[in-house]
Amino acid sequence: MNELYLLSLSAASLGFIHTILGPDHYLPFIVLSKARQWSSNKTMWITFVSGVGHVASSVLIGCLGIALGISLNKLESIEAIRGEMVGWLLLAFGLGYSIYGIYKYLKSVPHSHLPAFLVPKKVSEWQHLSAEEKEDNTKLTPWLLFLIFVFGPCEVLIPMLIFPAYAHSTVGMVTVSLIFGIATIGTMLLTVYLGHKGSAMVRFKKHERYLHLLAGMVILISGVGIVFMGW
Repeated sequence: MNELYLLSLSAASLGFIHTILGPDHYLPFIVLSKARQWSSNKTMWITFVSGVGHVASSVLIGCLGIALGISLNKLESIEAIRGEMVGWLLLAFGLGYSIYGIYKYLKSVPHSHLPAFLVPKKVSEWQHLSAEEKEDNTKLTPWLLFLIFVFGPCEVLIPMLIFPAYAHSTVGMVTVSLIFGIATIGTMLLTVYLGHKGSAMVRFKKHERYLHLLAGMVILISGVGIVFMGW
């Protein structure tokens, strides 16, 4: 029981630390919720589902690896490969969204800033739409976030699953997984909620045409940090 208590405490601590020290766990949700004008409920739901996918994929890999007798070193190598993969995915997503942000900016440039012959008909029509009509209702972005987080590894979880597995303690493995998951997802939700509420207090009315580009750049920088700086 003492060993399980220590493992549980470690799982909770590492779940919190690995999340709060990884800005890729919350920055994409905060900047996209601002750019796409997601409600608090929608933002929290997307964060929760992505967090569940993030933790569940590592738990599944860890349990399968243990069941198949794969060594800890090999499991950690698999998680390292997944870490590199998610970094590139986040980088690609950030780059793609930055391009989308430039496109959205060009669509929103007022007539007075461009000669009439340079303003495409569709852009001109879009500028006269109401705020509700301009709202982007595409559902692709949340799914892309979810898929990226499914590929994202929880490297610190695998070693903690090994000990109860060697002790043939199914209860221990389940307990560690649940506590780590609750700590990780809970930290994601809390951080995203605070960031979402904080960003809502900042008014970007005059600069809202830049929000998508800003969101893309933040995500791109997060991807670059993971790939090239080992964040």
